[in-house]
Amino acid sequence: MTDPRIEKLADLLVDYCTEIKPRQSVLLAGTTLAEPMLMALYKKVILKGAYPFLSPEFPDTRYQFLQYANDDQLAHIPEPYKIMFEKFDARIVLISEANTKALSNVNPEKITKRSQAVGGLINLMLDRAAKGEMRWVGALFPTQAHAMNASMSLEEYENFVYGACLPDLDDPIGYWKKVSAYQSKIIDWLKGRKTVHVISNETDLRMNIEGRPFINCDGKENMPDGEVFTSPLEDSMNGHVYFSYPAIYNGNEVSGVRLWFENGKVVKASAEKNDDFLQKTLDTDEGGRYVGEWAIGTNEGIKQFTGEILFDEKIGGSFHLAVGTGYPESGGLNRSAIHWDMICDMRAGGEIWVDDILFYKDGKFVVSF
Repeated sequence: MTDPRIEKLADLLVDYCTEIKPRQSVLLAGTTLAEPMLMALYKKVILKGAYPFLSPEFPDTRYQFLQYANDDQLAHIPEPYKIMFEKFDARIVLISEANTKALSNVNPEKITKRSQAVGGLINLMLDRAAKGEMRWVGALFPTQAHAMNASMSLEEYENFVYGACLPDLDDPIGYWKKVSAYQSKIIDWLKGRKTVHVISNETDLRMNIEGRPFINCDGKENMPDGEVFTSPLEDSMNGHVYFSYPAIYNGNEVSGVRLWFENGKVVKASAEKNDDFLQKTLDTDEGGRYVGEWAIGTNEGIKQFTGEILFDEKIGGSFHLAVGTGYPESGGLNRSAIHWDMICDMRAGGEIWVDDILFYKDGKFVVSF
C-alpha cells in the first residue's frame, strides 16, 4: 500500500512549491529508488495540463561516472542535459540515494573538474529563477541509506521527513503560508540594515549586508524549508568561524571545519577530517573562496543533525554560510561552480548583532517583530 503522505507531498511540490501551470515543461528527476514519488508527481503534472519529462537515474550512476571518466568526459555536457537548464519552465528534483557515502573515496580532483563543467548551468538556472523564467524545488524521498545516515530506522526517518514537510497534513499549504508570513516580519526588521556581527564558539565574524535583500525561504525552492538568507557584500567578510556540524558535499563528510576570512576571501582553512577534500573544493575556482550566502535557520521542527543538508541547514537555532556562488535574487555577485553550505549551532551562547543591536541570542530572535 502506498504511503498517503507521498501523494500529499507531491501535491505540495506541484501546487505550492512550483505552482505548475498548463503547457509548462516540467523536469522530474531522481534516482529509481524514488519511483513512488516520481510517479505521483508525473500524474499530478499531467492533471495540471503541463508537459512532464521524467529523468530517472540508477543509484550507482554518479559513482561510475566520476570513478572512471577521463578529463574529456568529465568536461563534456550532453546537449539534452543543457536543455534541462536552458528551456524547462520548472524542475523538481528528488534526493534519493542508495549509498550516501558512495563518493567518499573518489579522487576529489575529478569531483572538482565535474563541478567546474556543470557550474555554468547551475548559475544559469539560478539566474533564470531570479528572473521568474523557471521554478525549481528540491525535496527528498526517504531511503534506507538516508535513514542510516541519520541513525534512524526507515520508519522513523520517513516520519521525520514527512513531519518536516507536512507538519499540518490537513492543510500543508496553509502551514507554509504561515511560515512565510512569520519570516516576512524578520525580513522587514532587517531591511535597510548594514552590518552583521556573529559570535559563537571559536567564531567571530563581521560582514556588510548594505543594499542586499534577505530572501524568505518558505518552501518555494526547498521542501522542507525554514530560513532567511542574503548574500553579504563580496569583500566584507572578516574574522573566523568554526562549524559545529560536519560539512557534507558531494558525498564527502568534512568535520571540524575552520575558516579564516580577510576582505571576503577564505585565506586559511582547516578540517579535522578530510582536509584534502576541503582544500581542493575551495580551490575549484576563484569564487570558491568567497561567500555566496549567509542564512539563519528557523525551522523549530528540525532539531537534530541528520547528515542531509536539505534538512540540516534549516535547524532552528543555527546559522549557515555557503562558500561559492551567490543567489541573484539576494544581490549576490560571486560566481563559482560550487555552493557549499556549512552550519553552526547557535543555541549555547551564540549571538548575532545587527547594526550594533542584539538581534539573536542562544538560537532565538530577541527583537520585536
